[in-house]
Amino acid sequence: MRGRSKRPAIVVVALAVVLASGGLVVTRLTAPSTACPPVADAEWSVARRWDEALLGAIRRALPNPPVHARNLFHLSVAMWDAWATYDPVGSGNLFSEKHTAPDLAAARNETISYAAYRILSARFIKAVGASESLSAFDDVMDGLCYPLTTTSTAGDTPAAIGNRIAATVLAAGREDGSNEANGYAAPDYKPVNPPLVVDETGVTMTDPNRWQPLQIEHMISQNGIPITNGVQQAVGPHWGHVTGFALAPGGDAGTPIDPGGPPRLGGDPELSRAYKEQAVEVIRASSQLDSATGTLIDVSPGARGANPLGTNDGRGHAVNPATRQAYAPIQVNSGDFYRVVTEFWADGPKSETPPGHWNVLANHVSDELAPDLRIGASGPTLDRLQWDVKLYLALNGAVHDAAIAAWGLKGHYDSVRPISMIRYLGGLGQSSEPGAPSYHRDGLPLEPGLIEVVTKESSAPGQRHAALAAGIGKIAIKAWAGVPADPKTQTSGAVWMLAGDWIPYQLPTFVTPAFQGYASGHSTFSRAAAEVMVAFTGSEYFPGGVSGYTIEAGSLKNEKGPTGDVRLEWATYYDAADQAGQSRIYGGIHVEADDFTGRVIGAQCGKDAWVLAQRYYAGSARAAAPAPTGS
Repeated sequence: MRGRSKRPAIVVVALAVVLASGGLVVTRLTAPSTACPPVADAEWSVARRWDEALLGAIRRALPNPPVHARNLFHLSVAMWDAWATYDPVGSGNLFSEKHTAPDLAAARNETISYAAYRILSARFIKAVGASESLSAFDDVMDGLCYPLTTTSTAGDTPAAIGNRIAATVLAAGREDGSNEANGYAAPDYKPVNPPLVVDETGVTMTDPNRWQPLQIEHMISQNGIPITNGVQQAVGPHWGHVTGFALAPGGDAGTPIDPGGPPRLGGDPELSRAYKEQAVEVIRASSQLDSATGTLIDVSPGARGANPLGTNDGRGHAVNPATRQAYAPIQVNSGDFYRVVTEFWADGPKSETPPGHWNVLANHVSDELAPDLRIGASGPTLDRLQWDVKLYLALNGAVHDAAIAAWGLKGHYDSVRPISMIRYLGGLGQSSEPGAPSYHRDGLPLEPGLIEVVTKESSAPGQRHAALAAGIGKIAIKAWAGVPADPKTQTSGAVWMLAGDWIPYQLPTFVTPAFQGYASGHSTFSRAAAEVMVAFTGSEYFPGGVSGYTIEAGSLKNEKGPTGDVRLEWATYYDAADQAGQSRIYGGIHVEADDFTGRVIGAQCGKDAWVLAQRYYAGSARAAAPAPTGS
């Protein structure tokens, strides 16, 4: 049951759950004990505890990257404002009051906790997994011995100040353009294309440059939550109008950063060529998701990474700056590597979405750097609480701005996803050989061994297109075959299929996210976060010059694999961010323009957020809103 304490010293007096005003109202009365027992992860700061509690709630809720980025940011603002309330220098973001206390550490912990608890409880009361998440928030308060019944906003006690901070943040959120009151729904958006029925061959599109919702018979979110409506509803096309951290308003178009649109089919020949070529690159990436080829590649930081911004032109790093030694080669099966990269970065290690994933990485880095915690690797050593609240403000300010910038472009340009592109182009024909069979100027370019026209000869028994004999004259592509009947024991590999049947390397209950392609959220979030991590830690390199994860053999979800353990390693935060963007190409849900543009605008978001965060640290920024009066 929600709210049941795990500590005998906390006595639950009453738990009442009633329905009122169309929502769930929860009242819980507790009597605090006089002493708190030791808790797990005792080295965590109180800010880290609340960050982890929010990450847990995100993992339970429906994946919604811009909403979760906003929640992470608002929690970070509340925790920073609570810390800065007791600091003579730092200025709050939304809350400008200044207070003193006999025990500053205790006051900060209490103020942060009440602010965090009220905000998270309000934000997740109607979310999927609400009962478990609300109980987890209660447990954090119980473990710190803070009574849940202390709800007053009047006075100078740490609890009252925390409650006022929460009220300020929640009030600002109701006016920030997110449409929180109506479940973050876009007020006016309607797709121009009819739904693409994934299980049927081909596609019908009104405009091949615009987003197309998918119709999936059994739709399940990427973290395993069933969705009853089988047709996707666009997530966040209005998000470019949401109030950011360091971003300027997006204007009528809702595009705070607008580098121009993605490639388009029709009209400008160069843009049409780029549209088709980028679709071909996704097909090529799909064809490489096959471990049966036995191809070995070096995936160490010595061979991969060090890309100039907005490119994949890097050739790795010569030496590890921490050890002064070359990075050891990591030879792995190429099909295993690309599949692992795709699944690892899909939503993060435990589906906390990309903004949450970078919080996980940031917490890991902070643990490695402790106790030598110095911003920019210079100046005084900070205690863990000060380090955490400052890092979270900058980091989550950056990813919140990244969501607004990326989703602003998604909403404005309403761009297509690869599944629609490839099926549409393939349905038109081939665009390489005028006068040859199946020619159409807007068809897929031919490439021997990857994109071909099915002929009587190529589809004869024993030939490469034998399984496509009913499709003579149609376009065939070599690509990943889809989730096998038994993903635990079977691997699909790459096979010849009709272009009209192509699907990305995703589960059949998910297929592609329910929002537009341009620009990639993964790329924008990741580069923004990487910029903050570089500035905050004072190095573009991870501690020790390398970081990573080992993905165990047989642990993939989409099909059997990898055939052996695969080690993912990155020398720099930029390398990790770039790999997150690249993963979406192999996953079949973005084209290169989505990825590269996301990296570029993400870099701007991260750098601007860092500049503004430092002004708050130094007390030279003014609070954006007054605190509400107590009652």
